[in-house]
Amino acid sequence: MIRLIVVLLIICIVGLLGLIGYQLRQTVIKVNWRDNLVGGGIGLVTDFLDTLGIGSFVTTTTLFQATHYLDDERNLPGTMNIAHAIPTITEALFFVTVVKVDTITLVSMVGAAVVGALIGSEVVVRLNQVMIQRIMAIALIVTSILMAINKMGWVSMIAIHNDAMGLSGWPLVIGISGNFILGMLMSAGVGLYAPCMVLVYFLGLKPIAAFPIMMLSCALLMPAVSLNFMRTKRYSLKGILGFIVGGVIGVVIAATLVKSLSLEVLGWLIVVVSCWTAYQLWRSAVVQSR
Repeated sequence: MIRLIVVLLIICIVGLLGLIGYQLRQTVIKVNWRDNLVGGGIGLVTDFLDTLGIGSFVTTTTLFQATHYLDDERNLPGTMNIAHAIPTITEALFFVTVVKVDTITLVSMVGAAVVGALIGSEVVVRLNQVMIQRIMAIALIVTSILMAINKMGWVSMIAIHNDAMGLSGWPLVIGISGNFILGMLMSAGVGLYAPCMVLVYFLGLKPIAAFPIMMLSCALLMPAVSLNFMRTKRYSLKGILGFIVGGVIGVVIAATLVKSLSLEVLGWLIVVVSCWTAYQLWRSAVVQSR
């Protein structure tokens, strides 16, 4: 099964690169080195932190706001899903081959997330800029709360006696349903990592089991929803090549070179910054709705 998953992930990388290349040729976008350098820097930082379990959507939204990266925030969910897809697939390749999770649990929860994301993306592409800003603002606040709870050790306390690497019965049904909802939210730009980690902890899985589940979920749903965002032109390819290269480098550094890294202060800083970004997005939405 692991070999099949690896092959599928490699196919996703090749297919997504082909789609991005096709879109670049269709739009005749000239290579802008400044955009690619900025995108590369954002990708490196956010996917480095993503590999460590912090997530990438909160930090990406914050950096997009700080650098005025997007001209139209309606494109925020699509751009993040497309740009982070290949780095996230790279993460999944590391974790699914190292951490062994029950096959039925892994496949069913990941499949539910993909289906949820496909349904959710059909809704997201029809939302206007004000609604996207409000959704992202709420998502950032909720994610920040979950991150803060995790930093205080409350989430890990739930899993202190967890020893399972698989689910069955009602816990599996709840896990599938929960990941389906998280997949829908992911298509709207709501990060899946923090809530998925809480979900698997509550269901009795070992903390390490969260990594292949949440990373493989994102690795497969991102290419899937990218098709919808590309079809409806709700994305930006600004600096996309630099973003992908920087993101992959960030993943490799985090997965292979970082053995022990204190993220205590950084984690709290991200919580504070994401709350500020949420405020800015909500304020912008209020102004535009007048």
